Amino acid sequence: MVEAVRRGGSQRRVARAFGKSRSTLQWWLRRVAGRPLDQVDWSDGSSRPHRVANRTHPETELAIIACRNRLKESSSLGFYGAEAIREALLHEDFVNGVPHVRTIGRILARNGILDGRRPVRRTAPPPGWYLPRVALGQVELESFDVIEGLSLDGCGEVDVLTGRALWGPQTIAWPVSALNAKRVIDRLLDHWQTNGLPTYAQFDNDSRFGGPANSPGTVGQVSRFCLSLGVTPVFAPPRETGFQAAIESFNGLWQAKVWERFHGEGVSLLRAASDRFIAAYIQRLAPRCERAPYRRAFPRDWKLNLQARLAGRIIYLRRTDDSGTAFFLGQRFAIDPGWVYRLVRCEVDITRNEVRCYRLRRREPKVQPLIRAVAYHVPRRRLMLD
Repeated sequence: MVEAVRRGGSQRRVARAFGKSRSTLQWWLRRVAGRPLDQVDWSDGSSRPHRVANRTHPETELAIIACRNRLKESSSLGFYGAEAIREALLHEDFVNGVPHVRTIGRILARNGILDGRRPVRRTAPPPGWYLPRVALGQVELESFDVIEGLSLDGCGEVDVLTGRALWGPQTIAWPVSALNAKRVIDRLLDHWQTNGLPTYAQFDNDSRFGGPANSPGTVGQVSRFCLSLGVTPVFAPPRETGFQAAIESFNGLWQAKVWERFHGEGVSLLRAASDRFIAAYIQRLAPRCERAPYRRAFPRDWKLNLQARLAGRIIYLRRTDDSGTAFFLGQRFAIDPGWVYRLVRCEVDITRNEVRCYRLRRREPKVQPLIRAVAYHVPRRRLMLD
């Protein structure tokens, strides 16, 4: 366009021929300014203004830095942050005006003289990262928990057994006046007969799930029930956040949408209200069925026998202590003296009479090396029923 104008063409006619406006052509002519076209920089320039209108005066920035150094070295209080600098400058004869606290903070950050460090926010690991096949979405993990401390008029305290699948829409919430291991088994039996069996069932360390912790080697009734169906029980580490986050979030949702809105009397009415909520909630999560992993059908010829010979695996997620040992099955296992206060996944293989321990790190969820394998025999003893 510029060359055509230089050859004597009309600006309006040249702009129309190239499909541009005349103001665009005039802007390019001002940019060329009579120079040869091969000497013109045709790259897009920055739209940043040459001078920021509200930029703090350089002398003010130097005064702020000098005031900070002075407060840091000689202040009686020892405070030399943005608020302390502003308070000190307000007591001085400052010609250009004292900037606000946030402006002073930006000046300090721009000059690289802040002592504090910004927190490093790393990417969260995928759901179920501590079980590789679950993290890939190949198998299902169901988490179960108990809501305690609810008091119902005329019935006393009420416990609620809750459960939620990680990938699928399967969810349960079952209020009962007194929850024990036998009632947990009865509810899981009904739930899995209807929805199929997951690969993993995750629990916390409640004695109703894991059995008594003061008897070494004891496998609880719920664990025996899961093993008899080929479901691997997984026990979350005590006092650790994140592993039971999904079910804890659902517990809060159930209390907000069912318990706080319930005004009747009796566990049966509460259970009916809970069933209506669960039915609507599962319908809301119905689209998750498309990406949910396969669940095994409940075996037809299965019979409950808690005294049968055990087989399969039990997984304990634990954090080691200062000596690199982990506590599960009522006893301590030496893991690795160099892996202290760290997460491990301990797989008790009852069939092979072995305990395998794997390192776990949230920063590297895909790297889970085996650090130790020890021989272990689960004691064969008669199970104490509730």
